[in-house]
Amino acid sequence: MSRSDWEVVIGLEVHAQLNTASKIFSGASTAFGAEPNRQTSAVDIALPGVLPVLNRGAVERAIRFGLAIGAHVAEKSVFARKNYFYPDLPKGYQISQMDLPVVVGGEITIRVGEGEQAYEKTVRLTRAHLEEDAGKSLHEDFHGMTGIDLNRAGTPLLEIVSEPDMRSSNEAVAYARALHALVRWIDICDGNMQEGSFRCDANVSVRRKGVAELGTRREIKNLNSFRFLQQAIDYEVQWQIDTLEDGGRIEQATVLFDPDTGETRMMRSKEDAHDYRYFPDPDLLPLVIAPEWKARVQAEMPELPGAMKARFMDEWGLSAYDATTLTASKEVADFYQATVSAAGEAPGTQLAKLCANWVMGDLAARLNKAELDVSASPVSPAQVAGLVARIADNTISNAIGKKVFEALWNGEGQSADTIIDQQGLKQVTDSGAIEAMIDEVLAANQKSVDEFRAGKEKAFNALVGQVMKASKGKASPAQVNELLKKKLGA
Repeated sequence: MSRSDWEVVIGLEVHAQLNTASKIFSGASTAFGAEPNRQTSAVDIALPGVLPVLNRGAVERAIRFGLAIGAHVAEKSVFARKNYFYPDLPKGYQISQMDLPVVVGGEITIRVGEGEQAYEKTVRLTRAHLEEDAGKSLHEDFHGMTGIDLNRAGTPLLEIVSEPDMRSSNEAVAYARALHALVRWIDICDGNMQEGSFRCDANVSVRRKGVAELGTRREIKNLNSFRFLQQAIDYEVQWQIDTLEDGGRIEQATVLFDPDTGETRMMRSKEDAHDYRYFPDPDLLPLVIAPEWKARVQAEMPELPGAMKARFMDEWGLSAYDATTLTASKEVADFYQATVSAAGEAPGTQLAKLCANWVMGDLAARLNKAELDVSASPVSPAQVAGLVARIADNTISNAIGKKVFEALWNGEGQSADTIIDQQGLKQVTDSGAIEAMIDEVLAANQKSVDEFRAGKEKAFNALVGQVMKASKGKASPAQVNELLKKKLGA
């Protein structure tokens, strides 16, 4: 039986660390990188006599997320104690939300794949709730012992739980990427996966095609990269299928992914909610979000990716693909808008499309090669706009534009105009000069002339290339084509 006889069912639980300066129930710092146990207050470890106080900024970030996904933001939600015993949880419980979370429902539309095979899909969200993070167990450099760092204890988290709507690792990664982009877009989480600010747990099960009942799931914990997320799901899916086809059974469990072997391995049998003995936290009143508070947060919300994508298409005539690419992250969207603004774009003109081509093309390629974020680009939006303007008014060709861009990237000039003037890169548009170059090329390439007249179109392109080479790339390509055709009687 082949893998195509099985259906994969995936749901994700994502922990997004909220970017508040202090912890969710104490005034201790959330800054990353401090020496172990230097940012832990008595409240974080529940020493006798202390009381937690809810961080208002954490609540506002949860509201912002709920509004962004079209969810119901609960007027009343309740914090509970989730009881379990682990070395990095010294108080023996975690403050979280269970029966009454702050955000209920909502959805995110994802784009899966590239090119003609790409498709859009809507993933439903079950809930998002506020909770505190636990500490961290350290297993290295302790001579066989385990160290405990409680700096993360009490750090505010928003746990975002999806419905089991995804049917492949590709869809799961697309969803995780979209969610990662959104929490950064609305500025509630820095999204730094290396520092643990955005972590994924994947619930994976398989069932035979046509079967309505869900299979037994296994949860893959603490995946901190999109690549690991995909690898872990792919391995787990194949393991479950192989196990079932060999006559075995899947037991509900929590598993870990080992990047070195590319395999998942069981950590413990999976607990259910009743195992944690949830009960309302006696030290915290119910969280009440008044309509006025929600309205104020709504008024401060940035334009969301979907709305911005529609605006790019309506106002600037961009294709759905271009608009989607340019709104994949807020940093890229901001860079593009600044570029268009600097170019003096008006709705319906060509500069917006040219700006899009350069931001998505040469700039993106150079940033990827240098492993830089667009916010660290050596070329500014104003410089890209200046370059695009000179291409649009035929001062330089697109090919020369690439040389100008490289010079801007390398810091060889403050503007495209400066580089064009200093390096003598202005496009040759004098018909007489171009005709003279064409005459020389035709005289030196009689074989190509004969091949073109014999019907070989490639020969024409070869001749154009020779003329452009003779002009050092500065001849207007459109004029070269037009004048060459006249000379050849085409």
